[in-house]
Amino acid sequence: MYTDFHHQVGIVTGAGSGLGLAIALKLSEAGVKLALLDKNPSLLKSAQSQFSGEVALYAVDITDEGAVKDVIDLVKSRFGKIDILVNSAGITGMTNLKSHETDTANLRLVWEVNFMGSWYTGKHVLPYMLEQNYGRILHIASIAGKEGNAGMLAYSASKSAVIGMTKVQGKDYAETGITVNALAPAVIRTALVDAMPVEQVKYMTDKIPMKRCGTLDEAAAMALYIVSPQNSFTTGFTFDLSGGRATY
Repeated sequence: MYTDFHHQVGIVTGAGSGLGLAIALKLSEAGVKLALLDKNPSLLKSAQSQFSGEVALYAVDITDEGAVKDVIDLVKSRFGKIDILVNSAGITGMTNLKSHETDTANLRLVWEVNFMGSWYTGKHVLPYMLEQNYGRILHIASIAGKEGNAGMLAYSASKSAVIGMTKVQGKDYAETGITVNALAPAVIRTALVDAMPVEQVKYMTDKIPMKRCGTLDEAAAMALYIVSPQNSFTTGFTFDLSGGRATY
């Protein structure tokens, strides 16, 4: 269906595992040349064998704006253009805590990764997209950013900020051929979720009318559409992937 992806170039953050890897694999299958970004070089190296298309690996800490800019410039230099950006890198931080128990340093770390990291990549990719009057940016948010999950102040607040940024950027670039959207999954079975306290995962899953977690394949398939050329009239929007939890 998405034959127009051929000859496109994409960047995926958090591409070494989980949702980022699943989205990257789906894009690669569609013919996209990819720059895979992750803080963990060993994860990137392990993931590389799963790709049949052209990929370049970049180990980078997305909370370091200078490093992010340098990598994006390298990607542009190598591939000649950047058509797609998927911001999938993220952390939950400490969970199952009341707000007053939240550790300030941990909250700042979650904010730096989840919000500032997505801001940095978008900031330095957008000038290249503006040059070609085309681009697709997808920020991975969360249902927690819409509704707030008890016990997850840092994560919920950071993902709410990502949704707010998506709304602004969608309007900022609405007349440029660039769309900026977000995806707000409920619980998707990933290593990130598996590392959370069982009580926290149960709390989140119990709120889903379908009474199950989403799958990586379901999330990657939706992401594929969101960053496709066919998705040309939706911007500044947060797509739900919540098993019926979000009804607005």
